[in-house]
Amino acid sequence: MPALWIAHVTVSDDEAYGRYAKLAGPAIAAHGGVFLARGGRFVQLEGRERPRNVVARFPSVEAAETCYHSPEYQQALEHARGASERELLIVEISD
Repeated sequence: MPALWIAHVTVSDDEAYGRYAKLAGPAIAAHGGVFLARGGRFVQLEGRERPRNVVARFPSVEAAETCYHSPEYQQALEHARGASERELLIVEISD
């Protein structure tokens, strides 16, 4: 079953986070991830608002989780740590 990778982000260091984004995109694509939303307009109805929201579709929960733990994504993530506050989850798409 396909899955969505959903990130809610507040960036505190644009330069460092830019380095993360430059490396994260290819790592996500290498694991079958396709971006559906990157930033853009949103309406916060509940919970903590984060100004950047990203949604990527993966072939499965396992593919998304493998991407997260991959050396390529972990290298990218080093740039996001300390440059952002994030929540990230993977959810399976049900029919």
